[in-house]
Amino acid sequence: MGLKRTIQVAVAALVAGAVSVAAPVAASAGTPACGPGCIGVFSDELGSYAQPNFVEHVWGGTARIGTPTGLTQASGSDSSEDFVNPHPNEAVSDYYNLGLVSGAVNRHYGSLKASQLEYAPFGVRTGLCVGVAADPYQNEALSLQSCTVPGRTVWIIGTSLSPAAAATGFFPIVSGATSDFSHPFAMSYPRHVDTSEMLPPIRLQRLRFQGADHALPAQQLWGVKLGGLQ
Repeated sequence: MGLKRTIQVAVAALVAGAVSVAAPVAASAGTPACGPGCIGVFSDELGSYAQPNFVEHVWGGTARIGTPTGLTQASGSDSSEDFVNPHPNEAVSDYYNLGLVSGAVNRHYGSLKASQLEYAPFGVRTGLCVGVAADPYQNEALSLQSCTVPGRTVWIIGTSLSPAAAATGFFPIVSGATSDFSHPFAMSYPRHVDTSEMLPPIRLQRLRFQGADHALPAQQLWGVKLGGLQ
């Protein structure tokens, strides 16, 4: 598949939650029960479209507000990796109309695609989404929060924020809770993680743009997989 199509499919995974026959890899994280709308987020720091290796999951599989989310080995039998988008095909402006992002976020990012990541073990939706517990701050750990709380659980697919990143098929995922639009808070992962140990939570960090083309380090770039393993 061409790079442009790879990017389109990855973005579609977040905003539509629907599987595509052109998905970048045949096998995806998430259980078969989660279905074709299952979303697996992986880090450019630890994987690739050919071999994502580790995907986002809920620690211990516990569906409770405040449970951290991190990365774990991709598996077709681990329901802690099951996420769906409760509002398919939405832009930031749609989430503003739903009251889930601020007017400032809408003014800066209204035309960009956005998504929520609702925890849905074995396809059973919990009403809990990946988000932040408070106003964003540097190194804040991501955790499960109510999907309906404004300004906490919307994620912006920032392909246009870093063209250099998009050209590689990866993109920053910006928190809809951010209020700093020069260096917005986004999903980030530590460097040089020991993958033989339990992996740490995903955290918010300000995007570290480098150069005129807004290049970003690998730990702030993400890809997306679709569907559950069959």
